[in-house]
Amino acid sequence: MSCIALFLSSCAGEFTKVLKSPDSDYRYEYAKQCFAEGKYSRAVVLLQDVVTVMKGGDNAQESLYMLGMAQYMSKDFESASETFKKYGTSYPKGVYAEKACFYVGESLYESAPEPRLDQTPTIGAINAYQRFLDLFPDSKLLGVAQDKLFELQDKLIMKEYLSAKLYYNLGGYYGNINANNESNYSACIITAENALKTYPFTKLREDFMLLVMKSKFQLAENSSEEKRLDRYRDAEDECYGFINEFPDSRERSTAERYIAKCKKITKD
Repeated sequence: MSCIALFLSSCAGEFTKVLKSPDSDYRYEYAKQCFAEGKYSRAVVLLQDVVTVMKGGDNAQESLYMLGMAQYMSKDFESASETFKKYGTSYPKGVYAEKACFYVGESLYESAPEPRLDQTPTIGAINAYQRFLDLFPDSKLLGVAQDKLFELQDKLIMKEYLSAKLYYNLGGYYGNINANNESNYSACIITAENALKTYPFTKLREDFMLLVMKSKFQLAENSSEEKRLDRYRDAEDECYGFINEFPDSRERSTAERYIAKCKKITKD
Protein backbone atom coordinates (compact mmCIF):
# COMPACT_ATOMS: atom_id res chain seq x y z
CA MET A 1 0.00 0.00 0.00
CA SER A 2 2.83 2.38 0.89
CA CYS A 3 4.40 1.85 -2.53
CA ILE A 4 1.12 2.65 -4.28
CA ALA A 5 0.61 5.78 -2.18
CA LEU A 6 4.16 6.90 -2.94
CA PHE A 7 3.58 6.32 -6.67
CA LEU A 8 0.32 8.29 -6.67
CA SER A 9 1.92 11.10 -4.74
CA SER A 10 4.78 11.19 -7.24
CA CYS A 11 2.33 11.39 -10.17
CA ALA A 12 0.35 14.16 -8.51
CA GLY A 13 3.56 16.03 -7.80
CA GLU A 14 4.67 15.75 -11.42
CA PHE A 15 1.30 17.04 -12.67
CA THR A 16 1.44 20.01 -10.28
CA LYS A 17 4.96 20.78 -11.47
CA VAL A 18 3.85 20.75 -15.11
CA LEU A 19 0.79 22.83 -14.33
CA LYS A 20 2.95 25.55 -12.74
CA SER A 21 5.55 25.50 -15.51
CA PRO A 22 5.84 28.75 -17.52
CA ASP A 23 6.76 26.69 -20.60
CA SER A 24 3.50 26.41 -22.59
CA ASP A 25 5.02 23.95 -25.06
CA TYR A 26 6.01 21.67 -22.19
CA ARG A 27 2.49 21.86 -20.72
CA TYR A 28 1.01 21.16 -24.13
CA GLU A 29 3.14 18.10 -24.75
CA TYR A 30 2.26 16.80 -21.29
CA ALA A 31 -1.42 17.43 -22.02
CA LYS A 32 -1.10 15.37 -25.20
CA GLN A 33 0.53 12.60 -23.18
CA CYS A 34 -2.31 12.69 -20.63
CA PHE A 35 -4.86 12.52 -23.44
CA ALA A 36 -3.11 9.55 -25.04
CA GLU A 37 -3.06 7.75 -21.69
CA GLY A 38 -6.76 8.39 -21.11
CA LYS A 39 -6.19 10.91 -18.31
CA TYR A 40 -8.77 13.25 -19.82
CA SER A 41 -9.50 15.33 -16.73
CA ARG A 42 -5.84 16.28 -16.42
CA ALA A 43 -5.66 17.01 -20.13
CA VAL A 44 -8.64 19.36 -19.78
CA VAL A 45 -7.02 21.30 -16.93
CA LEU A 46 -3.83 21.81 -18.92
CA LEU A 47 -5.47 22.53 -22.25
CA GLN A 48 -7.91 25.11 -20.89
CA ASP A 49 -4.94 27.34 -20.18
CA VAL A 50 -2.81 26.28 -23.14
CA VAL A 51 -5.39 27.00 -25.87
CA THR A 52 -5.28 30.70 -25.03
CA VAL A 53 -1.50 30.80 -25.32
CA MET A 54 -1.52 28.68 -28.48
CA LYS A 55 -4.06 30.88 -30.27
CA GLY A 56 -2.64 32.00 -33.60
CA GLY A 57 0.22 29.51 -33.44
CA ASP A 58 0.95 26.23 -35.18
CA ASN A 59 -0.82 24.17 -32.53
CA ALA A 60 -3.87 26.41 -32.13
CA GLN A 61 -6.29 24.16 -34.01
CA GLU A 62 -5.05 20.91 -32.55
CA SER A 63 -5.08 22.19 -28.96
CA LEU A 64 -8.64 23.54 -29.21
CA TYR A 65 -9.97 20.37 -30.84
CA MET A 66 -8.15 18.18 -28.31
CA LEU A 67 -9.69 20.21 -25.48
CA GLY A 68 -13.13 19.50 -26.88
CA MET A 69 -12.37 15.79 -27.18
CA ALA A 70 -10.92 15.65 -23.66
CA GLN A 71 -14.08 17.30 -22.30
CA TYR A 72 -16.21 14.89 -24.30
CA MET A 73 -14.30 11.85 -23.03
CA SER A 74 -14.61 13.24 -19.49
CA LYS A 75 -18.40 13.30 -20.05
CA ASP A 76 -18.54 17.07 -19.66
CA PHE A 77 -20.78 17.24 -22.70
CA GLU A 78 -22.00 20.80 -22.21
CA SER A 79 -18.45 22.19 -22.17
CA ALA A 80 -17.46 19.92 -25.06
CA SER A 81 -20.29 21.18 -27.28
CA GLU A 82 -19.28 24.79 -26.60
CA THR A 83 -15.61 24.05 -27.36
CA PHE A 84 -16.48 22.30 -30.64
CA LYS A 85 -18.75 25.20 -31.58
CA LYS A 86 -15.88 27.59 -30.84
CA TYR A 87 -13.60 25.55 -33.10
CA GLY A 88 -16.16 25.73 -35.92
CA THR A 89 -16.47 29.50 -35.53
CA SER A 90 -12.72 30.07 -35.28
CA TYR A 91 -11.66 27.61 -37.98
CA PRO A 92 -14.60 26.93 -40.35
CA LYS A 93 -12.15 25.48 -42.92
CA GLY A 94 -9.81 23.99 -40.34
CA VAL A 95 -8.21 20.56 -40.27
CA TYR A 96 -10.68 19.33 -37.65
CA ALA A 97 -13.72 21.32 -38.85
CA GLU A 98 -15.69 18.27 -39.98
CA LYS A 99 -15.14 16.27 -36.80
CA ALA A 100 -15.69 19.29 -34.56
CA CYS A 101 -19.00 19.96 -36.26
CA PHE A 102 -20.00 16.32 -35.86
CA TYR A 103 -19.07 16.29 -32.18
CA VAL A 104 -21.24 19.29 -31.44
CA GLY A 105 -24.13 16.98 -32.28
CA GLU A 106 -22.59 14.05 -30.43
CA SER A 107 -22.11 16.13 -27.27
CA LEU A 108 -25.68 17.41 -27.31
CA TYR A 109 -26.92 13.90 -28.14
CA GLU A 110 -25.32 12.58 -24.96
CA SER A 111 -27.07 15.36 -23.01
CA ALA A 112 -30.52 14.62 -24.46
CA PRO A 113 -32.91 13.59 -21.64
CA GLU A 114 -35.66 10.99 -21.58
CA PRO A 115 -38.86 11.95 -23.48
CA ARG A 116 -40.82 13.01 -20.37
CA LEU A 117 -38.34 15.82 -19.58
CA ASP A 118 -37.62 19.14 -21.27
CA GLN A 119 -36.29 18.44 -24.76
CA THR A 120 -34.28 21.63 -25.37
CA PRO A 121 -30.97 19.66 -25.58
CA THR A 122 -32.63 17.22 -27.99
CA ILE A 123 -33.69 20.05 -30.29
CA GLY A 124 -30.17 21.47 -30.08
CA ALA A 125 -28.68 18.10 -31.05
CA ILE A 126 -31.06 17.76 -34.01
CA ASN A 127 -30.08 21.22 -35.24
CA ALA A 128 -26.40 20.38 -34.80
CA TYR A 129 -26.65 17.15 -36.78
CA GLN A 130 -28.64 18.90 -39.48
CA ARG A 131 -25.97 21.59 -39.72
CA PHE A 132 -23.33 18.86 -40.03
CA LEU A 133 -25.29 17.18 -42.84
CA ASP A 134 -25.64 20.49 -44.65
CA LEU A 135 -21.97 21.44 -44.34
CA PHE A 136 -20.44 18.01 -44.94
CA PRO A 137 -22.82 16.04 -47.21
CA ASP A 138 -20.01 13.73 -48.37
CA SER A 139 -18.70 12.88 -44.91
CA LYS A 140 -18.04 9.27 -43.92
CA LEU A 141 -19.95 10.11 -40.75
CA LEU A 142 -23.08 10.95 -42.73
CA GLY A 143 -24.90 7.70 -41.90
CA VAL A 144 -24.16 7.97 -38.19
CA ALA A 145 -25.41 11.56 -38.07
CA GLN A 146 -28.60 10.67 -39.94
CA ASP A 147 -29.34 7.72 -37.65
CA LYS A 148 -28.82 9.86 -34.54
CA LEU A 149 -30.99 12.64 -36.00
CA PHE A 150 -33.87 10.22 -36.66
CA GLU A 151 -33.48 8.74 -33.18
CA LEU A 152 -33.73 12.20 -31.63
CA GLN A 153 -36.77 13.05 -33.72
CA ASP A 154 -38.41 9.88 -32.41
CA LYS A 155 -37.73 11.15 -28.91
CA LEU A 156 -39.53 14.42 -29.67
CA ILE A 157 -42.45 12.48 -31.13
CA MET A 158 -42.64 10.32 -28.02
CA LYS A 159 -42.67 13.49 -25.91
CA GLU A 160 -45.72 14.71 -27.86
CA TYR A 161 -47.39 11.32 -27.59
CA LEU A 162 -46.89 11.18 -23.82
CA SER A 163 -48.30 14.70 -23.52
CA ALA A 164 -51.35 13.83 -25.62
CA LYS A 165 -51.91 10.62 -23.67
CA LEU A 166 -51.66 12.49 -20.36
CA TYR A 167 -54.35 14.94 -21.50
CA TYR A 168 -56.58 12.02 -22.47
CA ASN A 169 -56.05 10.26 -19.15
CA LEU A 170 -56.76 13.44 -17.21
CA GLY A 171 -59.98 13.88 -19.14
CA GLY A 172 -61.06 10.35 -18.33
CA TYR A 173 -61.22 10.58 -14.55
CA TYR A 174 -64.56 9.43 -13.15
CA GLY A 175 -66.64 12.36 -11.95
CA ASN A 176 -64.61 14.88 -13.97
CA ILE A 177 -67.35 15.46 -16.55
CA ASN A 178 -67.25 19.21 -16.74
CA ALA A 179 -65.61 22.09 -18.59
CA ASN A 180 -62.17 21.02 -17.39
CA ASN A 181 -62.78 17.52 -18.70
CA GLU A 182 -63.66 18.97 -22.10
CA SER A 183 -60.49 21.07 -22.21
CA ASN A 184 -58.35 17.99 -21.46
CA TYR A 185 -59.84 16.03 -24.36
CA SER A 186 -59.55 19.08 -26.62
CA ALA A 187 -55.90 19.50 -25.60
CA CYS A 188 -55.29 15.84 -26.42
CA ILE A 189 -56.78 16.31 -29.89
CA ILE A 190 -54.77 19.48 -30.58
CA THR A 191 -51.50 17.94 -29.34
CA ALA A 192 -51.97 14.73 -31.34
CA GLU A 193 -53.08 16.45 -34.54
CA ASN A 194 -50.19 18.93 -34.40
CA ALA A 195 -47.76 16.03 -33.97
CA LEU A 196 -49.25 14.30 -37.01
CA LYS A 197 -48.85 17.47 -39.07
CA THR A 198 -45.23 17.83 -38.02
CA TYR A 199 -44.36 14.12 -38.28
CA PRO A 200 -46.86 12.63 -40.78
CA PHE A 201 -44.85 9.41 -41.25
CA THR A 202 -44.17 8.64 -37.61
CA LYS A 203 -44.32 5.04 -36.40
CA LEU A 204 -46.75 6.29 -33.76
CA ARG A 205 -49.27 7.55 -36.31
CA GLU A 206 -51.86 4.92 -35.37
CA ASP A 207 -51.40 5.70 -31.67
CA PHE A 208 -51.92 9.42 -32.23
CA MET A 209 -54.98 8.83 -34.39
CA LEU A 210 -56.41 6.47 -31.79
CA LEU A 211 -56.11 9.18 -29.13
CA VAL A 212 -57.83 11.67 -31.43
CA MET A 213 -60.65 9.23 -32.14
CA LYS A 214 -61.17 8.37 -28.49
CA SER A 215 -61.03 12.01 -27.42
CA LYS A 216 -63.56 13.11 -30.00
CA PHE A 217 -65.92 10.36 -28.92
CA GLN A 218 -65.54 11.34 -25.25
CA LEU A 219 -66.19 14.98 -26.14
CA ALA A 220 -69.39 13.90 -27.87
CA GLU A 221 -70.43 11.71 -24.94
CA ASN A 222 -69.99 14.55 -22.47
CA SER A 223 -71.18 17.45 -24.62
CA SER A 224 -73.84 20.00 -23.89
CA GLU A 225 -77.06 19.56 -25.87
CA GLU A 226 -76.20 22.31 -28.35
CA LYS A 227 -72.85 20.74 -29.30
CA ARG A 228 -73.90 17.11 -29.04
CA LEU A 229 -75.00 16.35 -32.61
CA ASP A 230 -72.04 18.03 -34.33
CA ARG A 231 -69.57 16.29 -32.05
CA TYR A 232 -71.08 12.85 -32.60
CA ARG A 233 -70.84 13.44 -36.34
CA ASP A 234 -67.23 14.53 -35.98
CA ALA A 235 -66.45 11.47 -33.84
CA GLU A 236 -68.17 9.19 -36.35
CA ASP A 237 -66.13 10.63 -39.24
CA GLU A 238 -62.95 10.18 -37.19
CA CYS A 239 -63.81 6.53 -36.56
CA TYR A 240 -64.33 5.85 -40.25
CA GLY A 241 -61.06 7.63 -41.04
CA PHE A 242 -59.25 5.47 -38.50
CA ILE A 243 -60.68 2.24 -39.94
CA ASN A 244 -59.85 3.30 -43.51
CA GLU A 245 -56.23 3.98 -42.64
CA PHE A 246 -55.76 1.06 -40.25
CA PRO A 247 -58.23 -1.66 -41.32
CA ASP A 248 -56.28 -4.36 -39.46
CA SER A 249 -55.85 -2.40 -36.24
CA ARG A 250 -56.45 -4.17 -32.95
CA GLU A 251 -58.57 -1.15 -32.05
CA ARG A 252 -60.89 -1.57 -35.02
CA SER A 253 -63.59 -3.06 -32.77
CA THR A 254 -63.38 0.08 -30.61
CA ALA A 255 -63.93 2.26 -33.67
CA GLU A 256 -66.87 0.11 -34.77
CA ARG A 257 -68.40 0.27 -31.30
CA TYR A 258 -68.09 4.05 -31.31
CA ILE A 259 -69.68 4.24 -34.77
CA ALA A 260 -72.69 2.22 -33.60
CA LYS A 261 -73.18 4.59 -30.64
CA CYS A 262 -72.72 7.67 -32.84
CA LYS A 263 -75.29 6.45 -35.35
CA LYS A 264 -77.95 6.26 -32.67
CA ILE A 265 -77.60 10.03 -32.40
CA THR A 266 -76.70 11.10 -35.95
CA LYS A 267 -79.39 9.05 -37.74
CA ASP A 268 -82.23 10.94 -36.04
